[in-house]
Amino acid sequence: MTSRIKQKFGQLAASGRKALVPFVTAGDPMLEATVPVMHALVGAGADVIELGVPFSDPMADGPSIQRSSERAIGRGAGLRYVLRCVAEFRKDDASTPVVLMGYLNPIEILGAQAFARDAAAAGVDGVLLVDLPPEEAGPTREAFNAAGIELISLAAPTTAPARLQRLARESQGYLYYVSFAGVTGGSQLDVADVLRRAGELRAMATVPVLVGFGIRDAASAGALAPAADGVVVGSALVDALAGSEGPEQAAARAAAFLAPLRAALDAAAG
Repeated sequence: MTSRIKQKFGQLAASGRKALVPFVTAGDPMLEATVPVMHALVGAGADVIELGVPFSDPMADGPSIQRSSERAIGRGAGLRYVLRCVAEFRKDDASTPVVLMGYLNPIEILGAQAFARDAAAAGVDGVLLVDLPPEEAGPTREAFNAAGIELISLAAPTTAPARLQRLARESQGYLYYVSFAGVTGGSQLDVADVLRRAGELRAMATVPVLVGFGIRDAASAGALAPAADGVVVGSALVDALAGSEGPEQAAARAAAFLAPLRAALDAAAG
């Protein structure tokens, strides 16, 4: 059976389009907004949803996502809540891939096999664990794969060549290329350097390569579109949702934010 992720990227490649992958933190700006926001993002052109699992020490995330994670945890948004959101989303959307993005600790507490079983049952397609090095990923990947879940890998400008080749070889679903060395939400984006490095990675990788970190608007999304098979946008979207007064407003803000990025990617590809 072809995974949702592979099927989606196959459709995009066939139509010559770039993937648009928004990241939102589950439980922010409010618990009841997560699922409506996910649906609104798909309606505005999202191809894959990255759903952040709130964590108390998100070391790779910048201030915007750190604060969103803190707010979500304060509302009681844990791993079980996240899986319930995915299951609720799946009632009306059976095709859009959902990738959970977070850290290893909550999964270790539950156990990789138990988590994978529950995540697959909820409708999760992939998991990206920021703090799981490839050298230690084998058992986790095996547990995930047994449940039909793909382990997404991260690569960065500082990744050593040998490790980069390993990531390109072992990656599943797609490979997330961090556009600069730093935390999410930074602004030190060197477009020419990203275009070069991401192009080199695409030549090695056996899965699509997405570029993230530093993409804040339609202009940056369009500029980086030639570099990869798609882009990931997170911090700027999280900021756009902050302070929403109810799920309807949050969903409207999500759609309004994402639609110009979709248009920019389509224009760049065309």
